[in-house]
Amino acid sequence: MKSDLNRNYSELTEFILLGFRTSPEIQTLLFVLFFLIYMVIVVGNVTMIVVIKVDSRFHTPMYFFLRNLSYLDLCYSTVIAPKTLANFLSKEKKISYNGCATQFFFFALFVGTEGFLLAVMAYDRFSAICSPFLYTIRMSQQACVCLVVVSYICGSINSMIQTGFTFSLHFCGENRLDHFFCDVPALIKISCVDTFVNEIVLFILSALIIITTTSIILVSYAYILSTVLKIPSTHGRSKTFSTCTSHITVVSLFYGTVFFMYAQPGAISSPEKSKIIAVFYTLVIPMLNPLIYSLRNREVKNAVKRILLRKMSFL
Repeated sequence: MKSDLNRNYSELTEFILLGFRTSPEIQTLLFVLFFLIYMVIVVGNVTMIVVIKVDSRFHTPMYFFLRNLSYLDLCYSTVIAPKTLANFLSKEKKISYNGCATQFFFFALFVGTEGFLLAVMAYDRFSAICSPFLYTIRMSQQACVCLVVVSYICGSINSMIQTGFTFSLHFCGENRLDHFFCDVPALIKISCVDTFVNEIVLFILSALIIITTTSIILVSYAYILSTVLKIPSTHGRSKTFSTCTSHITVVSLFYGTVFFMYAQPGAISSPEKSKIIAVFYTLVIPMLNPLIYSLRNREVKNAVKRILLRKMSFL
């Protein structure tokens, strides 16, 4: 029996991504919808990256982290969207075994890194509001780079563990993934061996990341709230806390969907629910993040207008 498992496992060279089981007409509509969302993601996040890079007024720790956030949103949506769009128009919705492993590795890397980066951004706001006189020391350029590098290292460790455990599973010839990309719950579902250890690893890693990062965020905002409430004027309190509202919105969206997807077992046995949640955090959130930060930030909107006017003057 063991030799049969090994033989079938070694012969598996591709997966079929079943995606959204709808009529061809609906598939075309979904293609258009996903394509438009992806274009907004690309334009929005590239605009944020360029504006923050070009305008010297944004060469601060907060915008340095925001630029990295836009880069991560652009990266992990690009890992998923092109292949998903191609499958909408293809009868053979295939992805190679190595392609599946690669897609999952980079997706887990960028999503995990984003979780840690959001915690870093909360610490940045804590330092700016609660310790303004020490802010330039705590958040020096070297410190900011180190925090981003640590976020990537933590994301890489999570990705390597998840990919190693997931792609050590035996699939026994079953290669039909009930999902639109290679994700852990769908891969676990088609495995022909006991996946208890994999599910526990998925739960523990997800819970560990969520607990660690959310603890940093909650503690940071507890101190921020305490500091803001001590400001005598209502206008001063509102102005100070307004610098945090965009980050709070982004954190709520990101952690809410990630929690329902990975930190509770129900998602694994509910593929349709997983797909809906997955669309939200792979495409909708990367689309909303630059809009949330730009629409709530007058400086960013003015910078975009200045750059557009400058470009138009050269035409």
